[in-house]
Amino acid sequence: MTSEQVEAPTSDGVKRRRRGAELEHAILVAAWEELADVGFARLTMESVADRAKTGVAVLYRRWPNKSDLVLATIRHYGDTHPIEVPDTGDLRGDMLAVLGNLNAARTEFATLVGAIFAGLYDTVGLTPQDVRLMLRGDSPWNVDDVFRRAHDRGEIDLARIPRGVLDVPFQLVRHDILMTMRPVSPERLRSIVDDIFWPLVAGSAGSPSTRDED
Repeated sequence: MTSEQVEAPTSDGVKRRRRGAELEHAILVAAWEELADVGFARLTMESVADRAKTGVAVLYRRWPNKSDLVLATIRHYGDTHPIEVPDTGDLRGDMLAVLGNLNAARTEFATLVGAIFAGLYDTVGLTPQDVRLMLRGDSPWNVDDVFRRAHDRGEIDLARIPRGVLDVPFQLVRHDILMTMRPVSPERLRSIVDDIFWPLVAGSAGSPSTRDED
């Protein structure tokens, strides 16, 4: 049996072999758990292999070093824990809902990744912006559906709004989480949408000049 075919015990004690995507998923889940438990500095390829119940050579065939494994782990967590993007029927409602979902789902993620940034910078010189570009690149985010729907409804004109303006609410939520290590309050989320985001996008098309109170 090769190390690519490591046997993992099931709940009934019967062992079966894991290969390919299943084995890689198990390794990346184990790496995330290891990061949460011991942090970047104390994580090793050996400790992840031990937690995943596989051989360390399996890890090195996929990721040449710890930094590459950690980057893959962050990407995998984001891919397997997507933020729900609701359709409430209007842009303000969508923004409040999606920021609430981001706030609930990403507090642990953001605080842990924030702590990892220092290790990645010290080890391979990657800044947080470098990491973001490596993980996301120029690919669209699923929240772009919110803005496309608002554009189609005539609430905003995407041709007249800079991309940076659309990113402002999400950057502010991430900033608040990283600064406080806590979820953002509902009052703060409403302020981000009503007092910062709306004034920036109002008037680009048919955006309402007034808003409904909660």
